[in-house]
Amino acid sequence: MKIALYGTEVREEFLPIYKRLFEFAKTNNIDILLHEKIENDLRSLFHYNTGIFEKFRTAITQTDIHFLLSIGGDGTFLSAVPYSLEMMIPIAGINCGRLGFLADITDETLEDSLQNMIEGNYTLEKRSMLELISPKAMFGDINFAVNELTVHKLDNSSMIKIETYINGEFLVTYWADGLIIATPTGSTAYSLSVGGPVVTPNVSGLVITPIASHNLTVRPVVVPDDVEIELIIEGRGNQFLVSVDHRSVPLDFSTSIKIKKASVTVPTVKFNGHTFYSTLRNKMMWGADKRN
Repeated sequence: MKIALYGTEVREEFLPIYKRLFEFAKTNNIDILLHEKIENDLRSLFHYNTGIFEKFRTAITQTDIHFLLSIGGDGTFLSAVPYSLEMMIPIAGINCGRLGFLADITDETLEDSLQNMIEGNYTLEKRSMLELISPKAMFGDINFAVNELTVHKLDNSSMIKIETYINGEFLVTYWADGLIIATPTGSTAYSLSVGGPVVTPNVSGLVITPIASHNLTVRPVVVPDDVEIELIIEGRGNQFLVSVDHRSVPLDFSTSIKIKKASVTVPTVKFNGHTFYSTLRNKMMWGADKRN
């Protein structure tokens, strides 16, 4: 079996995880290919005879890779998704961060999870994504989001005005600091922190959540995921901020932004017992009550 390993940095507290991963790989004849961001550091630290999991465009020539593993937190997992899509391989995450909602292989379950991957004891959960269809070139080839697309005011104190349309029909004008369009996966991320609902991954819907809306009658809304959403943003100054997951670009006011559900999904490895509901309870203390 061959596994591609992605990370953004090699921190000292991550080293025991890397060591155990490499030892398991040697024992079980697993080839590890490293992303160039971590390849030099890990090779010098462990003197491990690895392949080289190199650049984005180079990686798609590797047709015999079985899994992509991210090592870090949920942010690292999101950064690894483009590689999973380009190589058309499942992705799993080893959590060395704080929450680990997406990257749910823990320190305690590392070897068991790897063994389950070898034996095929897992399912693939297909996570839907958003695609930015206009302006298309803003984020290059990676114009999609696993969690959310956000429009937000820049560094002034004035709110922005966001005209919102669903399939060309006017929905509402938000006066707010910003607006989040979230996938079901993203419903437990930024959208949740500003009062959006929790949506299970298998729901065919998108969540529209205002950020600090200056209106008592505006609340989050869930719409079908087969619609096209258009946003037209106005405000004081010249620009506002558009974010696709963890990537942000400033954009001029009055630009039309169009979003729809992406045609591709993220194949995410899920192990027995790691359900969405158990993750809600264990990671976010959902329903925690001393009476229970």
